[in-house]
Parts: sequence; structure tokens; C-alpha cells
Amino acid sequence: MVVHQIRYDYAMQTIPLHFYDERIEVIFDVPPTYEKSPPCPQGFLWRGGEFTITETLEEWLDFDRRGKAARNMQPAHLASAKLKGSWGVGRFYFRVMTTDRRIFDLYFDRAPEDCDDRKGKWVLLGERKNVELEK
Repeated sequence: MVVHQIRYDYAMQTIPLHFYDERIEVIFDVPPTYEKSPPCPQGFLWRGGEFTITETLEEWLDFDRRGKAARNMQPAHLASAKLKGSWGVGRFYFRVMTTDRRIFDLYFDRAPEDCDDRKGKWVLLGERKNVELEK
């Protein structure tokens, strides 16, 4: 797996608290210029609640090809695709803190669901806790 770390908060160490892997709706103050390469949203809607993001703690990209997409590219082009991504392949991860000081991992998956839904989806991967607060 090739992961491109964009931002990392070395001062805050976290550990997994809950795993969700649930679709969410995200909130942007200004819609992203490129919807398939989005920045971190300003908030999200999940399980009937609205969560405002106050800080992006980490960002990373994963352009690994999964499923059928892993077998449909010539090796010469695969190396380039792992660095830059290709249509319908890749995930943009964000570790964020909300106004109530909760830490969540969310990601945008560029893979289309089907021919009618080609825009990708946002997923709340899980919740984390700050290990410094445990000391």
C-alpha cells in the first residue's frame, strides 16, 4: 500500500475507540473545486446529528487499486497510478476534531457505486481517543 502523508500532528497520539464504517453526508462552506479530490469538509451529518469540524489533525491519501481495478492496468502505468491516482480509484483520509473534542477518521472514496452514482462517497471510518487524556 502506498500512502501519501499530507499532515500529521506529532503532538497528539490517538488510539481507536469505535469502528463505524458508515456513510455520511459532509458539509462544505464552499463546494470543492474538484469533487473527486476534496479537501477536508467543515462538518458532517451522522446518525441524526450535525458535527462541526474545528481542526484537521491528519490527512493522507491511498491510491491502491482494489478489487477488479487491481487487475486491469498495465504494470508500466501502475506505478504512476499509485502516486497520482486514476479515475474511480483512491481514498482521501482525514483525522478531525469536532467542537465537542471528539476525534474521528473519515474518508472520501472515489470509487463509483454503480453507473448511476459515479461521484464517490464519504464514509465515517471510526472514532479515536487521545491517549494523553488517559494519563
